[in-house]
Amino acid sequence: MREVKLSKLSGQMTVLSMGVAAVLWSQAASAAPAEDMPSTTLQTITVTANGSIRDKVQTDSVYIDDYTPAAQASHLSDFLDVIPGVSVGGTSSVNQRVRVRGLDDTNLKVTIDGARQEGALFYHMGDVTIDPDLLKQVEVAVGNNSVTLGNDAIGGAVAFETVDAADLLKPGQKIGAKLHAGYGSNNDELLTSATVYGAPTENVDLLAYYGKRDANAGEDGKGREIQTQDSKGENILLKAGAYIADDHHVGASFSRTENKGKFPLRPDFPATPGPDSWNPIIPQEVKRDTYVLDYTYNPSNRLINVDSNVYQSETQILRNSDGEPGFEFDAQVKTTGAKVQNTSVIDSSIVEGITGTHKLIAGVEHYKKESEMSRDFAKASRDEATNTSVYLEDQWQMDKLTLTPGVRYDRYESPEFVSAGKTYNNVVGALAASYEIAPRTQVFASYTQLFNGPDLSQAIFNADGKDTFVNSNLKAEEGDNAEVGITTTLRDLTTSNDALQLSAKYFETNIENYIEFVRAGGSRVGLDCATGELGGSCQGVINKDEDYKIKGVELAADYKTDNFSMGLSYARARSKGEETGYNISSVSGSSSESGDKYMVNLGYAPTETTELGWRSTYVASVMPNTGGDDVKKPNYDVHDIYMSYTPTQVEGLKATLGVYNLFDETYASHASRNNALDDNYTDFEMGRNIKTSLTYQF
Repeated sequence: MREVKLSKLSGQMTVLSMGVAAVLWSQAASAAPAEDMPSTTLQTITVTANGSIRDKVQTDSVYIDDYTPAAQASHLSDFLDVIPGVSVGGTSSVNQRVRVRGLDDTNLKVTIDGARQEGALFYHMGDVTIDPDLLKQVEVAVGNNSVTLGNDAIGGAVAFETVDAADLLKPGQKIGAKLHAGYGSNNDELLTSATVYGAPTENVDLLAYYGKRDANAGEDGKGREIQTQDSKGENILLKAGAYIADDHHVGASFSRTENKGKFPLRPDFPATPGPDSWNPIIPQEVKRDTYVLDYTYNPSNRLINVDSNVYQSETQILRNSDGEPGFEFDAQVKTTGAKVQNTSVIDSSIVEGITGTHKLIAGVEHYKKESEMSRDFAKASRDEATNTSVYLEDQWQMDKLTLTPGVRYDRYESPEFVSAGKTYNNVVGALAASYEIAPRTQVFASYTQLFNGPDLSQAIFNADGKDTFVNSNLKAEEGDNAEVGITTTLRDLTTSNDALQLSAKYFETNIENYIEFVRAGGSRVGLDCATGELGGSCQGVINKDEDYKIKGVELAADYKTDNFSMGLSYARARSKGEETGYNISSVSGSSSESGDKYMVNLGYAPTETTELGWRSTYVASVMPNTGGDDVKKPNYDVHDIYMSYTPTQVEGLKATLGVYNLFDETYASHASRNNALDDNYTDFEMGRNIKTSLTYQF
């Protein structure tokens, strides 16, 4: 995965590169021989090998330690933007959000260590509450291409995985520690963290992490204050794991990310000063606690490979406006769930007469999401929804051909104050195929039906039915996602050990019965409280009258030889309604269009101790067609440079330096709230930022 470089078009820097998401299998496990896959260190974005090449192209992973901007990240956009089809909006830790092919995280399955993060609190505030310093890896399913993802994953999935003791322990080491400190010049951000880990016995491993991140307000390219004032972040991670006999493993973890500070009331917009401000800066706190218990059973029998977990995750917003009515509230969303999945590998050695190899994945998942809200010290209001899924997928490999059929059943009990607690019973299917047309070259195609039951309303708008239209006729969102593509690896082009990997895919996602929340009040037109027709004073949820289609392409090229690597990528996703041609709008009011994105990453290691990198991104302008006054989102062009140094004199020491937004560009991500760069309505990105960090592991 990589980023882009540009030339000047009409005196402005324009794109030189075309894109693509490097699919670097430096740590991939099995689907192809390691010598057939490019690898690198500084810019590695790796795909986890868990099936065919088609699976890898459709699931991308960022390994934090292997990608320098990720190792210095304070925001998800610092590294997830390198995946084609993925954009990250929001400029602060409390309103960051992930978009995949234009669909935001309300349409994605988001997990932290396998625990679902469901529901919405206040627009995009608190949607994805995690500090990158906790992470080992982030895996993104770009689009929904498997029945195993489950409900609430129309756009795909994002799986965050925190670090384990096993990732840090050296061979034979019983106990160790890792100290990390980082500084960002733009907002005087200071990060300090310490991790202690060990293996007191051969079968037990333990880890404890504590980190703090303090920052002031940042500045955009014009020197204007953005984001927040005086924010403080605190992170805790505790993990324990144990092998019982040879085949059983149990684990437990607790993680917390907490951000306190003075943030704008509506963090998607810049703060507006003054006593009668519509977006004042007030004290706020966003906190997420996640508890996970997991169990795996993996005997030598190929028919049994059980992976299961039980979890609870709770995200909370606390606002304290010094007692001023209208701003004080406590909103929270809690998700409790469990999942059991077994993988069986069956071939003729196990069952006589079987053609090829079958990899059967069978699972069951159940979760409940609950939202609760108290405002101005009033009594709390709450709502809940539950979902139970059963699924079966068969990856059937026959020489050069692999077929993957799948089926899933969902029983979804909707929220009481959204659709009167209506129960939806739904069956979806999927079929994928890949074929090796030449050595290291495969073509692939997939088709997946989609289902998404009505979600909880934003917790801030919970009303226990008061002034709310409860839509008992609400339909679930349905649709399908289809993809076709090709991937190939070419070797020994210029030297005896180089490799060029190319991939391309085209996709179409159709969404029927698109669900939209309509809010009343002020200049907003609400719903009739009895019929749900537009023109009343009630808030509520309705199905849009038209269907939507998202079409796009994602291209990738990755080259590696000795100590040099280069990755290029291009991605685009266009959405429209079948009748009006309007784009799908997010709940924040901004269009789902994220713009054509060109990216390039260059990596060079002149010595064994030094690595250099250049990252460049160009995003084309977008003219949304949202039914009102069309507002153009301007193009932007951002460049980053960075280096790391690991001195041989001090084992375990690593220093990193980077200059991000090198040319101090004034811009706003298309994935953020962006209103033609209007100073009062645009969430501007940070200007030039010099980051440095030091890590010592012993």
